[in-house]
This record gives sequence, structure tokens and C-alpha cells, in this order.
Amino acid sequence: MTSAHAVRALADATPVPYWLDRRERPDPLPPLVGAQTADLLVIGGGYGGLWAALLAKQADPHRDVLLVDAGTCGWAASGRNGGFCAASLTHGLANGVDRFPDEIGELERLGRENLDAIADTVAEFDIDCDFERTGELAVAVEPYQLDGLAADAQLARRYGHRVQLLDRDEVRAEVDSPTYLGGMIDADRVAMVDPAKLAWGLRRACVEAGVRVHEHTRVTGLRADGVALRADTLGTDPADLAGAAAHAGLAGAAGAAGLVRGAAFAGLAGPAGAASGRPGVVRARRIVLATNAFPPLLRRLRAYVVPVYDHVLMTQPLTPAQRDAIGWRNRQGLADTGNQFHYYRITRDGRILFGGYDAVYHYGNRVAPELEQRPATFTTLAQHFFTTFPQLADLRFSHRWGGVIDTCTRFCPFYGTAFGGRLAYAAGYTGLGVGATRFSARVLLDLLAGGNTLLTRLDLVRRKPLPFPPEPVRAVGINLTRRSMARADARGGRRDLWLRTLDRLGLGFDS
Repeated sequence: MTSAHAVRALADATPVPYWLDRRERPDPLPPLVGAQTADLLVIGGGYGGLWAALLAKQADPHRDVLLVDAGTCGWAASGRNGGFCAASLTHGLANGVDRFPDEIGELERLGRENLDAIADTVAEFDIDCDFERTGELAVAVEPYQLDGLAADAQLARRYGHRVQLLDRDEVRAEVDSPTYLGGMIDADRVAMVDPAKLAWGLRRACVEAGVRVHEHTRVTGLRADGVALRADTLGTDPADLAGAAAHAGLAGAAGAAGLVRGAAFAGLAGPAGAASGRPGVVRARRIVLATNAFPPLLRRLRAYVVPVYDHVLMTQPLTPAQRDAIGWRNRQGLADTGNQFHYYRITRDGRILFGGYDAVYHYGNRVAPELEQRPATFTTLAQHFFTTFPQLADLRFSHRWGGVIDTCTRFCPFYGTAFGGRLAYAAGYTGLGVGATRFSARVLLDLLAGGNTLLTRLDLVRRKPLPFPPEPVRAVGINLTRRSMARADARGGRRDLWLRTLDRLGLGFDS
């Protein structure tokens, strides 16, 4: 499919996340102002922070829990991902076996329990997030990937997973693409969710449980303050943020929700971009830090987390004839098995989300609202979409967006504490945090309690990943790895000297 066709298909796509661009988006909660105290302060209103707040309140209803977010709950990665809620806690079984061979069986058991618990919470709180235990279909689009699928199936069965290998005809009977050569179905370890509705539902559950939630409240600094920890904050009214974003040139195409979110992150609170919001302070006995890819409030995290931009397209709803042309009646999540891979799924209203492939790092760990839009990447994704589904050549895209993923050198979350164990953090999910964040919330609460528990004894929890080197070596290494992975995909999966070196150092990753 030509780039001109792709550009035409993208012409009317709104540059905001589809999940957040809906009338059911809840009104923002007021920012924090003045001085507050809490038993537990949660910084970050994505999945990790919301799960930590909810689980803390469920464990002790009398515990005073306060949660703050610089934007609105779910505006970042939690509201703009693909909605794949996986049981894996280690970004896939193979990555877990490589890095935690002595406890991977236990981690797989805990991951399955975690996914079951998410399903139970969705039911208990009547969270309307389209939770569907459809499983995932991995597809081979190059001959060399068939051997990889066979090896993955053998490994999965060793750990009790219900998987099934499919030949070309069988996989195309599930979802019809001329690019598919084979596939593997993982029947029950992945659920599909509407990611924003899950975040909004968890926010509602937190509020109903008694958690105090303040949105548009940015934490500007942390320090010890006697027996407590002190978090300085800046709270801004959403109307002021939208005006600041407009003045900063973020207006128009970004959409109202994006304006407010972008201004909150950039710290724009007045017409001149000055931080003129209302200051506040929270003194808390314990803190959960769940800011993931964004510039960390703890200096020590800067060496461990790299923000990588992922980009996504959403189509218009398929007509019945278009749906018949591709099948896909079982609604599984799909992913191909290249190093630079695509992920895609069907929404409740019959759209196709199509994302991945071109992960982008910006020098110096740069994160900024304008980086969410990358026309060259959207054009590439659209071309790949029409290569995958040429029978949908007349389909157009309704939304295009991007966002940051927090990655680390082991490609799955890591944990730690600061301030003498009074603050606990988790980061490094590498794009597979929809499910793992709930498990991480349990870990963080155990760490704050200071107990010697099953979770805190895990190597996954006790060990840190290797740090990234400083710039400019960091950018050179990341971009060299991206080029080498693209080259491997073009050369039948053959990994070059650079990738083989990373493998020997325990830094390699094969999706």
C-alpha cells in the first residue's frame, strides 16, 4: 500500500487518544490546596497509584489515603494503551525464564492469581470496562517466526499454559490476513479491556472507599520532615491550564482533553507559562510513588528508567461487510512476532486499534506533549495496517496518538524504597503494565509495611535492573539497538553482533 493512500486514510484522524475522547469521561476532581496530612500519599493516578490506594483502603478502611495526579486519573499510559491485560508479570514467559529462572513458576502462579483478582474487582465494583477474557493470538508473518512460535508453545506448555499452534489455514480462519503463516493461541492468560474506563472505574472505587483524590495537582518536590515525608504541590484549575496551553501553542488540534493534560505536565499555569498555580503541601507517614515514565521525583531513578514513545491508530467502525472480510469473531488480542512488532484488537463498537512497531526515544529522556504526534510513524503504521488487511483498503482512521512507555534494562517492573523505607516505588513496565500494576501495588504496600512477605522475598522485587549509561552513550546505544532489531527482522531473524552482545550481557529482548 502506498504512502499516499496511508496519508489519505489518516486525513481526518483526531490527534488525541480514542479512549479519552468520549462523553463518558468523568469531570475532573478539584486540585489540592493548602496543607494536608495523610497516613498514605499516593503520587500518580494511573493504574499503579489507583490500585495502591484502593488496596490500602480495603486492607484498612480507617487508613487515611490521599492520591494526587498532575493531570486526571488515567490521562497518561493508563488511558492510552492497547488494553491488553496480561497475566505475565515479567513481560512474557521467555523473558521471565531468562531473568528469574529459579522463581518463574511462582511468578507465573502469582500472575494468574493477579489476573483473576482484577476480574473479581471489575465485577465487585461494577466497572464497565469491557473486560473480556478472550486470550491472545500471536501470528507469524515471516517463515523464521514459525520456529519461534513452536519454541514458545513448548515453553508455555511446560508451565501449564493452554496454548494451541495453528497452521496457515487455521490462523486465517480465526483472523484473515494474507500475511499470516501460522499462529499460537494463548487461551486464557490475557484479557481485553477498555483502558480508560478501567482507570475511571478504579478512580470511582477509590472515592467510594474513602480515598481523597485530587487531580491537576503536580508534586514539585519531596523531602523528609521529622517523622513524616513532605510533598510540595502545585494545584491548578483546569480552565487555567487550558488557557496556558493555548498560549503555549498547544491549542487546536490537540483537543481540549489534551490541552489540559499537556499543560499540567509542562507546568504551565498562567498566560506566560509561569508556575502560578496554587501551592499546597502534604505531610504523610508513607508514600507510594507511581509516576512511571515521567521525570522522577527521586534522582536515583533517572539511571534506571527510559521513556520510549509508542504510537497508535484507531479505525472508524467496520461495516458488517468489512467485518465479514476479516472474520475475527472471537475478539482475541493479536500481535505479530517480529522484533519490531504490532499489536491490535477489536473494540466494543467494532473499531480496530493498531499500534506498536516504531518505539522512539528522544535524547536526554525527553518527554513533552508535542512528541505524542509523529506523522512519519503514523504513515508507517497505516501502511502496515493495509498490508495486513488489504481487504479493508477503504477503511479510514478516526484517531491517532502517542504516549510514553517506561522501560528498563530487564523489560519488566522493578521496585525499591527511599527515605528509610517510608517511600516505595515501582517502574519499568515496558508496555505490559495493565495487569502487572495491581501486583506491583501489593508489593509496594508490603514494602512500606516493612514485613518479610512472600512478595518482598522475590528476586523480582529484591533485584534491580542494570542502569542505563549517561548521555550521549544512552541515546547511541538505544538507537543502535533499534536499528539492529529492524535489521534482524529484515534478515530472517538473524541477530547481529550488537544484539548478540546484549544477549550475552543479559540485556537482550526478543518480543
